[in-house]
Amino acid sequence: MKIARTIEEVRAAVANARAHGAVIGFVPTMGFLHEGHLSLVRNVATAALSGRGAAEGSGTHMFIIVSIFVNPTQFGPTEDFSRYPRDEERDRALLESENVDLLFLPEVDVMYPPGATTRIDAGAVARPLEGARRPGHFEGVATVVAKLFNIVQPDVAVFGRKDAQQCAVIERMTRDLDIPLRLVFGETMREHDGLAMSSRNSYLSADERAKAPVLHRALRAGEEAITHGIREVAGIEKLMHRVVAEEGGVEVDYLAVVDPLTFEAPRDFDREVLVAGAVKIGRTRLIDNIRIPR
Repeated sequence: MKIARTIEEVRAAVANARAHGAVIGFVPTMGFLHEGHLSLVRNVATAALSGRGAAEGSGTHMFIIVSIFVNPTQFGPTEDFSRYPRDEERDRALLESENVDLLFLPEVDVMYPPGATTRIDAGAVARPLEGARRPGHFEGVATVVAKLFNIVQPDVAVFGRKDAQQCAVIERMTRDLDIPLRLVFGETMREHDGLAMSSRNSYLSADERAKAPVLHRALRAGEEAITHGIREVAGIEKLMHRVVAEEGGVEVDYLAVVDPLTFEAPRDFDREVLVAGAVKIGRTRLIDNIRIPR
């Protein structure tokens, strides 16, 4: 696995890979990798080599690029940028074991040179839920992902569905800006008790970790209510709040039933809906969601 720390190194590696008939697959991350991230690496290889990600079916083999960049523009002033977990040596070993071809490890001044001011407004889908509670977050996400797409120019890129609203923002941006790649969304990987895998889980103390699965239980309760025919959004959300309240010591940010295209309350239940939530346990904020088919 090669390491690139500059844009020029990435572009040279991509040009060489394409010259040898490769399909370019890309997985952007913020590091401190876990099994969820590694599943995305496996997913990108499968997607491209099956022909679903390759442009016009071209390319005879896969060239996989993973980026690790803790993006400062998506963190608010009171959020955890400085303490976000980092372990470059461990991440490199994990990616080596997954046969990644290139790891892009840029510094902040590579991604945001002095004087860089351009930002991307991700539009209406970025405003509810996470967008309302983390002003500027999705602007930072959309901007850095657009920059990474421009640097790597992949045929296929993979993101995890745990960050469902982020997926919607990136999908809308990619479509609106006519970025020529195929997006693939990998399913959420979970611990044995249902807790969605996340780098931020490492913040939890033992007592906090024991409480953390309540978010998934609450979302499952909402899912079951919808599956059994309940269609009153307020009632479903009240049920999810009650599940969390029974645990104690968990602060609800939101528990919502939404349309996965708009992240507003659904007009009806004739299409797929999403139950999504964010809670705070101690100093740690956790998010999760469950998609419910029509």
